Amino acid sequence: MLKVSKPGSADFLSGGGEMGDLTRAYDWSASPLGEPGTWPQSLRTAVRIALNTNHPIFIFWGPDLIQFYNDAYRQTMGPERHPSALGQRGRDCWAEIWPIIGPQIEQVMSGGGATWHEKQLVPTTRHGKLEQIYWTYSYSPIDEDDGIGGVLVVCQDVTRDVVAAEALREREAELARVQQIGRIGGLEVDLRTGFRNRRSPEYLLIHGLPPDAAQEPHEEWVQRVHPEDREAAEEKFRAAIAGDVREYSVQYRIIRPSDGEVRWISVKSTIERDENGKATRLVGAHSDVTEQVVADQALRQSEAEFRTLAEALPHHVWTATPDGSLNWFNPRVHEYAGSRIGELDGEKWGKIVHPDDMSGAHAAWTGAIADGKPYEIEFRLRRADGAFRWFLARAVPARNEQGQIIRWIGTNTDVHDQKLIADQLAELNATLAQRVEEKTRERDRIWNVSQDLLLVFDRNGVWQTVNPAWTRTLGWSAAELLNRTAEWLEHPDDGGITRKQFNKLAECETTIRFESRFRHKDGSYRWLWWTGVSDRDHNYAVARDVTADKAAAERLKATEEALLQSQKMEAVGQLTGGIAHDFNNLLTGIVGSLDLMQTRLNQGRTDNVARYINAAMTSANRAAALTHRLLAFARRQPLIPKSVDANALVVSLEDLLRRTIGETIDLEITAAQDLWGTLCDPNQLESALLNLAINARDAMPDGGRLVIATSNARLDSAAANTLSSGEYICIAVTDTGVGMSPEVAGRAFDPFFTTKPIGQGTGLGLSMIYGFARQSNGHVTIDSRVGQGTSVRLYLPRHHGDIDTGQASEVRATEHAATGETVLVVEDEPVVRAVILEMLGEQGYRTLQAVDGPSGLKILRSGARIDLLVTDVGLPGMNGRQLADQARETRPDLRILFITGYAESVAIADGFLQPGMEMITKPFDLDSLSRRIRGMVSG
Repeated sequence: MLKVSKPGSADFLSGGGEMGDLTRAYDWSASPLGEPGTWPQSLRTAVRIALNTNHPIFIFWGPDLIQFYNDAYRQTMGPERHPSALGQRGRDCWAEIWPIIGPQIEQVMSGGGATWHEKQLVPTTRHGKLEQIYWTYSYSPIDEDDGIGGVLVVCQDVTRDVVAAEALREREAELARVQQIGRIGGLEVDLRTGFRNRRSPEYLLIHGLPPDAAQEPHEEWVQRVHPEDREAAEEKFRAAIAGDVREYSVQYRIIRPSDGEVRWISVKSTIERDENGKATRLVGAHSDVTEQVVADQALRQSEAEFRTLAEALPHHVWTATPDGSLNWFNPRVHEYAGSRIGELDGEKWGKIVHPDDMSGAHAAWTGAIADGKPYEIEFRLRRADGAFRWFLARAVPARNEQGQIIRWIGTNTDVHDQKLIADQLAELNATLAQRVEEKTRERDRIWNVSQDLLLVFDRNGVWQTVNPAWTRTLGWSAAELLNRTAEWLEHPDDGGITRKQFNKLAECETTIRFESRFRHKDGSYRWLWWTGVSDRDHNYAVARDVTADKAAAERLKATEEALLQSQKMEAVGQLTGGIAHDFNNLLTGIVGSLDLMQTRLNQGRTDNVARYINAAMTSANRAAALTHRLLAFARRQPLIPKSVDANALVVSLEDLLRRTIGETIDLEITAAQDLWGTLCDPNQLESALLNLAINARDAMPDGGRLVIATSNARLDSAAANTLSSGEYICIAVTDTGVGMSPEVAGRAFDPFFTTKPIGQGTGLGLSMIYGFARQSNGHVTIDSRVGQGTSVRLYLPRHHGDIDTGQASEVRATEHAATGETVLVVEDEPVVRAVILEMLGEQGYRTLQAVDGPSGLKILRSGARIDLLVTDVGLPGMNGRQLADQARETRPDLRILFITGYAESVAIADGFLQPGMEMITKPFDLDSLSRRIRGMVSG
């Protein structure tokens, strides 16, 4: 009888996965063990340990060897025993292997102690078939009070390991036999701790080493390598180990220690690597290939001599393998066929054989290969220009000492001329009349079906033959066209171009190409594109009707122009909207101030009038500045170009720039040595640089660094992009500010585009700079990165003239009091004319006035004294510049001051401002005008 403990809890069966569930669900009351709560403590402990471990464990308990097992062991069982083995008697469950395990279990249960079995073969039926399973396991006693209650089985299925080890032993034995038979030496290098070597006996024999050198150190192998190969072999070995390759092959010479002979060794190896790619083991095969290398060298020498001879021959020379695959051609073949090396090898040579000759050539070649007899045949080969020529091909087999064919050597001899002469003579005699008739029919078919207009005419331009396409295209019959020249068909506006070109063709006998219009019979005209050639007696021309092509081109052009006009109107709409917005703001300031001033004056009050006047003047000056920026953007501002030293100009602005950007921003000016001069308006350049500095300041609210650098730049056609290639100076303004996104940078030059808050920027600063640069035959670029800053580069063309030392200074005339000088004012705008005349009168000048160019010219041609001509450039009819030119015909020393508000022709126009001429831009204040006039009169 089993000893049982007091009833207790079955909590020890908790957990255990699937087997835990099955154990808890099993009806143990019907088994010899009874309810789990009554089991002995040693069994309870063993079962709990088994269920909750991941290692395979099996338990036999009691005299009946009742069975328990866990999830890990269940994985080794087939459906024949799981889950029926749970609670089953051991002998009943394992009857087929009981002769093996029964005595072992009996030994433990009888107190004979634990057993250990390694790689024990236990043939077991699993999944319906008998499997040869190897186990490593131990049987350990489970104590119960004063005896042995059961057996704890800790086991592991090692079948795979045993099978793999056995296969490895068999492979190693087989490899050793193969190495011995094939004289291949094996090498194994452990790379985990240096270069620990293990060499096979055959390796030692190949390398001439004694048997005790099986673990020769790496350094001794290096010393055994031939001195001329040593460095390269060692370097390649170490590079393969350090790299990521898994296959390593090399060939080198050794000096064999056993006899001092130089032997060639061929090595092929595999490199094993760990999960990190580090080399851990190298397994290689070494073979002595000295005889093969020597034979190859002799063969290469023989091949070189043969090819040298073959390449020197003027004929085609080629070789083929014993099975007839062509594998080499001398340069004459490639020169003839226009092919590259390798393009005719193998079956590809057939692509230059004439299709009609291919089957015969192939049959003859196949027969020669089969019989081993010389090959001879005639066929045509295609030349590089597409022409075919006849060749006589001959080939003979080259044999070795055993009489085996080792290659075919062949030649092709050009027999084209001889064959053609023979064939042509025979054919000429047999088919002369027939060929003439066929050629005539062929020419007639081409002549009749051609869509092009074909024409034959004589040296005098008289048409002699036309094809039917003329009637289909122009409607005129052949009878109406022949025996006439081309004039009666030509469009009157073409000026007889067809006859002229035909005459030219007759004179010089060259090819001509031209276009002209010919009249259709219905009165319309067709565009014809001509090409013509001349021979000794006749001229030949081909005309093609391109009327539809020209109409299509015109439609495409009209469509493109309509699209461009649409885009222009959209841009104009955006521009005018922005202008209207800004000018409404400025006019509000002007009109409001004037209204308040008028109200105060009507009330008889003069207090605050000065403030209103200042407010109106401020708005007016802002409007003038806006106008200047618009003109700059439109590239219509009047510029006064001078030869400028950009370095001096930038340096002169340093104090102003430092005051403008503030103390939180570091300013650095880098002036290039030997900077070229440039031709531009220095005042506009100063304004552009100041604008860029202000933009940079706004982009660095927390401070930063601003660099202004000058340099010379040579732009070629690839780098110039929107500029003409040539020499430029470059002024780069670079900040460390917030930068711009690509989208914002792409619109930076658009008028009225600004990222500043409303009221803090007009959006015309960069567009003004762009306009100034383009108007000065230069360009401006932006390179910006968000969070890194912006660099604006201003390119201006190089100027070779002398530098103007007074470039950026305003005209400051010496004080001069008017002493009755006479000024003629020509201005079509009454208000502007009246204001100028009144100012001049107050200054003490005598004044004359005219409303347009002709009336002003009339005064100038009179005998009246005139010291200065003040004229608007944009006068109706005769403009200001035309008036000035005619005035100087009678008054060559007359000083002239131009007034302009929109002067396209003035913009850096060469020769516009001649000596004694100056320009002032509307709107201007009267003080500026007065100073300019005083300066010119007193000058």
